[in-house]
Amino acid sequence: MASMRDIKRRRSSIASTQQITNAMKLVSTVKLQKTKARAERSKPYFDKMYATVTSMLAKSGTIEHPYLKPQASGKKAVIVVTSNRGLAGGYNASVIKLITGSDLKPDDLLLYTVGNKGKEYFQHREYTIAKDYSEVIENPMFSDAKEICEEVLGGYAAGEISEIYLAYTYFKNTVVHEPKLLKLLPVEIEEADIEAAKADSLMNYEPEETEALEIIIPKYVTSILYGALVEAIASENGARMQAMDSATSNAQDMIDHLTLQYNRARQGSITQELTEIIAGANAIQ
Repeated sequence: MASMRDIKRRRSSIASTQQITNAMKLVSTVKLQKTKARAERSKPYFDKMYATVTSMLAKSGTIEHPYLKPQASGKKAVIVVTSNRGLAGGYNASVIKLITGSDLKPDDLLLYTVGNKGKEYFQHREYTIAKDYSEVIENPMFSDAKEICEEVLGGYAAGEISEIYLAYTYFKNTVVHEPKLLKLLPVEIEEADIEAAKADSLMNYEPEETEALEIIIPKYVTSILYGALVEAIASENGARMQAMDSATSNAQDMIDHLTLQYNRARQGSITQELTEIIAGANAIQ
């Protein structure tokens, strides 16, 4: 059994760690309230944007446009949204598994990383980091999403990229965060949506369909990416709050256990001292 001094030192160390994790929990809680409100305000817009564009394309018939069919050549681009810091439970690992656990091959990918944790993981393996935007995740703005999309869409238009994916964490509520891998381009329409659209009249474009899609699709992709960034930062703070809450509770359990050990060791020491005193008194008699 460890000595009383060792137990007391360890208990003091864990108590100090508990104060840190509790402080981090409080900071994450405050940040979560702000980012959660932002995500909830923006969510209806991006959901409606997605529904509107897919419905529009489903009613467009057979349109020949690069945004609606895979490029003949080029690699697959993945925009990976993680955090800049750890201590967020399995938040970053879940996003990374979306890529490592998929059918996407490392030598066929170009990664556009948003967040240091994703960049650090993939750059030490066989993946190619095309560009890093880690500073964006601290306070994502629509202009940041537009800059990323212009870079990726430029590669798509040049034939360097054949498909575009987005890996991020969907914010469902404070405690539920769902990692998602979305295919942004070429735009895919569900068969059920196409069948439902056949009953309606075809979409008419003004100006012509090619020119209209050149404007609509980049705005659509930018909006989806911005929505993902907003939801990702809310999910990160929610995950960190839960992780720090669990760490604080575990520290308290360890402190309680060490306190019990310390009391037992102290009681054993007192008993031993009393036994030695009684034995010494008996020996003198």
